[in-house]
Amino acid sequence: MNLFKQNIYKQIYKKIKKADTIIIARHVGPDPDALGSSLGLKQIINDNFPDKKVYCIGSPAAKFRFIGELDKLPETIDNALLIVTDTPDHKRVDGIDPRRIKNSIKIDHHPYVETMCELEWIDDKSSSASQMVLELVFNNNLKLTKEAGEKLYIGLVADTNRFMFSYSNAKTFALVSKLLQETSIDITKIYNELYLRPYKEIKFQGYMSQNYQITENKVGYLIIHDETLKEFNVDAATPGNMINSFNHINEMLVWVTATEDKDLGSYRISIRSRGPIINEVAANHGGGGHMFASGTRLKTEEEIASLIKDLEKVSKKYIEKVSD
Repeated sequence: MNLFKQNIYKQIYKKIKKADTIIIARHVGPDPDALGSSLGLKQIINDNFPDKKVYCIGSPAAKFRFIGELDKLPETIDNALLIVTDTPDHKRVDGIDPRRIKNSIKIDHHPYVETMCELEWIDDKSSSASQMVLELVFNNNLKLTKEAGEKLYIGLVADTNRFMFSYSNAKTFALVSKLLQETSIDITKIYNELYLRPYKEIKFQGYMSQNYQITENKVGYLIIHDETLKEFNVDAATPGNMINSFNHINEMLVWVTATEDKDLGSYRISIRSRGPIINEVAANHGGGGHMFASGTRLKTEEEIASLIKDLEKVSKKYIEKVSD
């Protein structure tokens, strides 16, 4: 283990131990890793430091309510410690501006975007923020209960798509093995909660499969309007939650869903790749993310067309490179 890792574990532990009030936040539009890492960390702090006041804040996600309940921001935050998980920049933090609080920590597995906290631990080789929290626990010999372990496992397994993505490495499996040994969590129960879906969503997935447009450079894209969401009785978050289901289509190397969000007056863009690097393209269109999993928000279909055009370019270069 390198010196930085040793130091970062100790520094985070010391900050947590010293604080009386701790606020934990994550990104807007939370996925299971954002919720698992933040709610799991709250549980861990409560289990190891029962006298501390810990608040896990942010807007709820009805689909993932089984992961845990969220708190309101406390009225007094002047002397609180803020911990932000799974979020690279201040604009995406849900419920609080991290720049308001001097005593703050970032735990994130996205590529670096900006410095927004006093102490930052960024590991873009980690499978998930939940894996990083698990690593923090074991390297500080903290107690890990079954309840906390379940939350972290949910976040980790969701962000790796059940260990199918390249970020699932030897460290990932070693940490998960230790988690299972120490907590005896019921992974079958977890998978049922995470992957069981109502029939209307299965029908909607069929609609998505039938309506993807695929370019000559293997970029698949689908624009989903509000009337289609209403027809299938699903919300604007549903297509993005389903995007990993299209990972094994031979004719698509890159695939995109652009979902109209009437409430916010924009389109939610989810992008995935099976080879071409896409996060730089997403960043050029106001978003970001990982090399093979990124997203953004766009206002118009003209902006979506521009995004598709840029993805076409990187996919074409990738095809040419692997063909040489």
